[in-house]
Amino acid sequence: MKQILQNLGNGNMALEKVPVPKSSTGTLLIATSRSLVSAGTERMLVDFGKANLLDKARQQPDKVKMVLDKIRTDGLGPTIEAVRNKLDKPLPLGYCNVGRVIKVGRGIESFQVGDRVASNGHHAEVVCVPRNLCATVPDNVSDESAAFTILGAIALQGIRLAQPTLGESVVVTGLGLVGLMTVQLLRAQGCRVLGIDLNPSRVALARQFGAECVDLSKEEDTLKAAESFSRGRGVDAVLITASTKSNEPVSHAAKMCRKRGRIVLVGVTGLELSRADFFEKELSFQVSCSYGPGRYDPEYETKGHDYPVGFVRWTEQRNMEAVLDMMASGALDVEPLISHRFELDDALKAYELLSSDEAALGILLKYPGQHEKGTLLDRTVVLTDSAVPSVALQNKAGAQPVVGFIGAGNYAGQILIPAFKDAGAVLKTVASDGGVSGVHFGKKHDFKQTTTDTASIFSDTEINTAVVVTRHDSHAQYVLDAVNAGKHIFVEKPLCLSIKELEDITSAYNDMLLDGNAPLLMVGFNRRFAPQVQKIKELLSEVTEPRSFIMTVNAGEISADHWTQDLEIGGGRIIGEACHFIDLLRFLAGAPITYHSATFIGAKPGMVSSDKVSISLSFADGSFGTVHYLANGNKSFPKERLEVFCAGRVLQLDNFRKLRGFGWPGFQKMNLRRQDKGQKMCAAAFLEAIRNGVACPIPFEEIIDVSRISIEIAESQ
Repeated sequence: MKQILQNLGNGNMALEKVPVPKSSTGTLLIATSRSLVSAGTERMLVDFGKANLLDKARQQPDKVKMVLDKIRTDGLGPTIEAVRNKLDKPLPLGYCNVGRVIKVGRGIESFQVGDRVASNGHHAEVVCVPRNLCATVPDNVSDESAAFTILGAIALQGIRLAQPTLGESVVVTGLGLVGLMTVQLLRAQGCRVLGIDLNPSRVALARQFGAECVDLSKEEDTLKAAESFSRGRGVDAVLITASTKSNEPVSHAAKMCRKRGRIVLVGVTGLELSRADFFEKELSFQVSCSYGPGRYDPEYETKGHDYPVGFVRWTEQRNMEAVLDMMASGALDVEPLISHRFELDDALKAYELLSSDEAALGILLKYPGQHEKGTLLDRTVVLTDSAVPSVALQNKAGAQPVVGFIGAGNYAGQILIPAFKDAGAVLKTVASDGGVSGVHFGKKHDFKQTTTDTASIFSDTEINTAVVVTRHDSHAQYVLDAVNAGKHIFVEKPLCLSIKELEDITSAYNDMLLDGNAPLLMVGFNRRFAPQVQKIKELLSEVTEPRSFIMTVNAGEISADHWTQDLEIGGGRIIGEACHFIDLLRFLAGAPITYHSATFIGAKPGMVSSDKVSISLSFADGSFGTVHYLANGNKSFPKERLEVFCAGRVLQLDNFRKLRGFGWPGFQKMNLRRQDKGQKMCAAAFLEAIRNGVACPIPFEEIIDVSRISIEIAESQ
């Protein structure tokens, strides 16, 4: 299928061939018939993409601070590389979509195949959208009109926050698509409306919809017009639907309002407010959050948990339904808002128009509708015609690793895929759920193809090695699929999330061992492969006494609603990340862990306590270690610090850049120009073992032991 993508680094637009997205539980797969280009939001994204790096930084000062923090901890080189990778990643455009349902995910009963629905899907021939972001289109509402549903919901949510009543006087500042629909919806509610804009054609449309207007292009006085419009009392409410850096819309709104008037910001403006303007009139000011309650709440949007209608009458989905009902009744007419229509193949011309013509308003994209013949259901896209060498699935010496990557997120695309490529792997297939990141990293790193059909990697006889870099809750099943298919498997930590999953993996792998056909199974415990850790291991090999390890991890805070903190999806940060450091100490001790315990910080309301823990480990050779995994530190302190005490000597490793020795004969320091946590060496060691038909670089027993202990510690809280 085809999809519109933008490169944020240089602003370039592309109509890219992308695999049809993967359908999942609670989602609808929709074949698009029309989509609407949002003149405000998408023009802003296009302009941001075309801006130089300095202008981008000026527009995002919060991101600049994050970059400076990263430079202090990771160094300049890795930070520049991370910023470039971030800007290089394509951005799917569009959020106003209408089409027909071609597949219904599990757990959905309110939609059927063939239903015509409006959604916040991208500009793509097929989109996958969670059910709470879809609404059924009434029979008498055209596809072109239904494409305006999301923008209508944004307008409606702003109105709901303003709480206008019949007969009130309301100002709408900014008469773009959202502003003009706001005018109509307010008029339908029995309000008197004053519209304000610089564009004469938009002012004319607002008058057509029954509003009185101020045409700023004619230098008409906004405040005097508002005073006359409100009969000298001050207006009851102002909705700001403009997009500008100026503070003037908010300042004027305050001056227009009567005492205890309401101001709702729907668009984007400067927010340097005058206290006197608001204080003397006791004005209320509120920012509207997009389509309505539920927006940006993963429980509602991703997991499909609706809010009870008795407590939250208007959610974003119910706002969408209300907008469609207004269209069906004729109270909301969006036909006059359509300024241009383009076929999908000419979509890039639409964006040229968006950048060059400020008068452009409602730009509609029309889709060819080939889904009726099944031509849009291809979930695999070939990226290159290069041949893939034939391979043997069994663990034989000389086997060339031919790899299928499952997952194409940032870590996969920026760290692991380059590491496997540099180590000489043949990269055949990269799989992603949405398709876009798979195409991007597939082209960037010379994969033969990209797919949203993950199962095809396990059935592909040319692929003998699978690499899993997905969300943690999927790891165990992918590992089992790979083992049962006889493919070597590299899974980015963690191996799994529960003891039951660990037992299933252990059982399946041991059965393969008994048959003599076990592939290599490895977890990405890369710290043990870092060059400075290898040096520590070499130095410790000269010491026979037990060792003491202190591992301090300044993990940094992650919000409680982040997926890694979700026990069902991410497993929490002990299983998902602290396992790295349990494995590191296990490697350096060179002996089995005989005892473990953990002390978690005391819980307080509003604070996550599961990522603030001190883990104690005892080893069979008498060594012991402590992992302080703490998310309540400061970014200026090194993120990872390891200290080793033994035989009157000390080793200190700071952030995988500076290693110092105290009392070590012939060794004082080993410093690196840039941080190296061992990812490249980890991948290289795994691939070399496949080529040579030798044992896995990390013994299976150690992987299982570290995984089990990590799970038990997480469950001990």
